[in-house]
Amino acid sequence: MEQQYIRVYNLDMQLVAILENAYNIGYTKRFNEVWGASFSLPADDPKLAEVKPLYYVEIFENGERVDLFRIMPQKMVRSAEQDVVHFECEHVLSTLLDEVIPEYDQFTNIETRDVLAGILDYQDTPHWTLGQVDFTRYFHYAWDGDNLLSAVFSVAQPFDEPYQFTWDTSVYPWRLNLVRVSDEVTAEIRYAKNLRGITKTEDPSNIVTRLYARGYGEGVNQLTIESVNPTGKKYIDAATQSLYGIKSYVWTDRRFENADSLYNSAKALLDQWSVPKITYEVDAIDLAQIDEYGVESFEIGKLVRVKDEELGIDVDVRVMSIDKGDITGAPYDIRLELANRTDDLGDIQAYVERKQQINETYAQGATNIDSHNYADNCDPNHPAVIRFYLPNDLVNVNEMKLSYETEEFRAYSQATEGGGATTVTSASGGGQTTSAGGGIVTTTASGGSASVTSSASFDWTDLLPAAITGTEIDDGEGSHYHIVPGIGNLKDHTHTVSVPSHNHSFSLPTHTHTVSNHTHNITIPDHTHDIKHGIYTLSTQPTAVTVNVDGNTVPITSTSGTDIDLVPYLAKDAGGKITRGTWHEVTITPNDLARVNATVISRLFISSRVGGKF
Repeated sequence: MEQQYIRVYNLDMQLVAILENAYNIGYTKRFNEVWGASFSLPADDPKLAEVKPLYYVEIFENGERVDLFRIMPQKMVRSAEQDVVHFECEHVLSTLLDEVIPEYDQFTNIETRDVLAGILDYQDTPHWTLGQVDFTRYFHYAWDGDNLLSAVFSVAQPFDEPYQFTWDTSVYPWRLNLVRVSDEVTAEIRYAKNLRGITKTEDPSNIVTRLYARGYGEGVNQLTIESVNPTGKKYIDAATQSLYGIKSYVWTDRRFENADSLYNSAKALLDQWSVPKITYEVDAIDLAQIDEYGVESFEIGKLVRVKDEELGIDVDVRVMSIDKGDITGAPYDIRLELANRTDDLGDIQAYVERKQQINETYAQGATNIDSHNYADNCDPNHPAVIRFYLPNDLVNVNEMKLSYETEEFRAYSQATEGGGATTVTSASGGGQTTSAGGGIVTTTASGGSASVTSSASFDWTDLLPAAITGTEIDDGEGSHYHIVPGIGNLKDHTHTVSVPSHNHSFSLPTHTHTVSNHTHNITIPDHTHDIKHGIYTLSTQPTAVTVNVDGNTVPITSTSGTDIDLVPYLAKDAGGKITRGTWHEVTITPNDLARVNATVISRLFISSRVGGKF
């Protein structure tokens, strides 16, 4: 057999010592719990100074790595025979006890992997990362001031099938897994082989014979089985109720949204929980330490077959704990605790205490998505206003976001009816209007040198006595004239007149024009204007907007926006929580005529404890 030994690492995971003189090395592995270990060193061991509290120790058994632990208490023991320093250790999983969720946090309708990753994100020193996760559930979780280890263990608590937390500490950061347990039998325990002693315990204290099943939702809205239960009840009873009486338990699994699925799952669980928990404490021989039998080993969480003909035991049970007290002095001695089921509903009292520790594993409400919409015209004096009310039973505002856009201002008609019979009168001022145009000369001009001939046929005998006659005289130049001594008889003749170029002048004296006071009356008869229906938009849009939330200005001026976080701007109470039982208001004010389309989408966690199912 190879020597058993321990390696020591400092807080930075640097190897500082190998303890070849360590003895009385032991360890305890527990299913879904923090493991423990212990060892002793002589008080005069030269490497004792390297073994300090909270340093890490890696334990090896027969050359095989057991796991990684950290040093907790150390105890000095002095006797007549020797001086010894004894060390108690706990698995490095306990480092999650050093980290906390400092304030209220909740995970709602989030996959199991994301919940575990979210818890590990709270590590100030990232010792752990998330590895394999075999489950996808959507439970509601809430923690406030809890350590990370408690939070991690509570994640799988509501599962209705066996699970196991495993880890790999051979790498750093260490890797945490959540896996389904195997139903494969990996070892056998029986007399004449490896069984030294066995104790069987049958514990009926945590029996459940009446199971209330609840699924998705909460309060008065929570899914129950009464609609599909042949009895019409919200619970189912086990056949063992006649033996053990009524033992009631409320089981909640919010992943179920269908009543039939919830009912069938509840029946399967009740079949398991309606019988006493049976445990076996077994003193056995660890054949894995003997080469020829090394293939058969005991592993935490694995199934083993236990046979004891005298006690009539032939069962497959799961390894719940492995205890080896001294791998140096008694390497073959091993003590096992086996059980017919992996859990006992948390051990009712321990279950209640854990619930108090983690501030209720399940959420105390349900997430609701709400929206408030706006679509209308607005202007700088009449903004878009979105008002909404937050009720008093609101647990949390998980998220509240605004999205909006602007469009052209919109109208729906172009004319309106008139009353008719309207008289419109316009009046002048009247009075005198003066024009100082006096002394102006206006001249007209003829073409000049024009000859005008007049022709007459006039009988003077109508006027003069017939006896009077005249004498015609030729002037020798082709012209002639008449001498009439008295009045004689004139024959037909013409006169030719030559007019030289000339003009005519007119003189206008100074004068005025007077208009007296008067009015003009216009009468419009009774009439109507028909409305021209239609949708008409302006060609312009605003260039900026102002967004206010409960009177607080959001630093955004764009004419459109998407998923704008409103939580920082909502009115808060003295404790910094968004006010309940009051109205909240979001306004969007454009710098010109516009139409605004907007919506406020809220994710609210509400606890429903009032009302009925209407």
